[in-house]
Amino acid sequence: MPTKRDGPVLTGALEEFVADYEGKTAGVIIPVGESTGKKMAVVGAGPVGLSCAEQLTRFSHWVTIFDAKPAPGGLLVYGIPGFKLPKSICAAIWGDLQRAGVTFVGNTTIHRTKTINDLFHEGFEAVFIGVGTWRDMPMGMVGEELQGVYKGTEFLIRANVDHYLLSLDLAGALEVGRKVVVIGGGKTASDCLRTALRLGADEVTCLYRRTEHVMPGGSHDRDLAREEGAGFEFLTQPVRFNPGKDGRLASIECLRMELGEPDAKGRRRPLPIEGSNFHVQADTAILALGYQPDPIIGATTPGLKTYNRGLIITDPETRTTSRMGVFAAGDVASGPNLVVTAMVAGRKAANTIDAYLY
Repeated sequence: MPTKRDGPVLTGALEEFVADYEGKTAGVIIPVGESTGKKMAVVGAGPVGLSCAEQLTRFSHWVTIFDAKPAPGGLLVYGIPGFKLPKSICAAIWGDLQRAGVTFVGNTTIHRTKTINDLFHEGFEAVFIGVGTWRDMPMGMVGEELQGVYKGTEFLIRANVDHYLLSLDLAGALEVGRKVVVIGGGKTASDCLRTALRLGADEVTCLYRRTEHVMPGGSHDRDLAREEGAGFEFLTQPVRFNPGKDGRLASIECLRMELGEPDAKGRRRPLPIEGSNFHVQADTAILALGYQPDPIIGATTPGLKTYNRGLIITDPETRTTSRMGVFAAGDVASGPNLVVTAMVAGRKAANTIDAYLY
């Protein structure tokens, strides 16, 4: 049934309204029966970890969530800007879990503060890993270390998260200049564009090396960025960050590109046009090139097999790993994906873990 404007029914907005209304009026109570006495550790307090923890709590197990960040929420709090997802929603989710008996331990980095083996030695009978893929892909470009050049994750966290929720290494004022360039084409790039504009930048431009119709991010996010004033330069490849007299970023040398033959994924390869070098003035650059896993958990957990730079190998149905008693799901197993996909994976993993604990 079309709307008055002959567009599709806004199902997502309707679902959001119903969920919010129910939560505010009736509240959310996670049913918990008599405790089984089984201790379960969840590593990672993002969507997949919270989803898994909720199901395990419904099964009446004792659940403790460990996370490197000071507060629970993961990507929901530290990655997605508040103008897309209010932090109050994440706080409500955590409040529901806390009232159900879930314990949160923050500022705990598995491999640095403690290891997976340590968790077993502390009496946990199973461990679920849902740490996501938080490492920004580097460009490997000259000048990437200049002041004024930010990784997408750092930029979004420092710009959108209250200071009391930040770790010491991310605390401090975020300096955003008048001319901002965002490099990349996914949802993170769109989030960075809109965030920079809201921080007061005069000119914000996205540089992408292919054409718009093959950009990985959703067109809706780009439309919103354009409405707020962002510009786009397609078939443009940065090749060098240049400093000014003060040592800060001053400009970005770029090349014009053209599309060649398709690559292994079917996308036409971007090829540089010889002699097409030009410079873009910028005092802030944000690298939104995608994410990769941190291989350290696999490297510090005997018997845990990984692939593709640190993703954990799991059974796609059960979410079991090569290490007995260790389970994994979400981005750390599949690579970067949707929040809802991670939540579904966390619920499925909880079913397997419940059966294992018995």
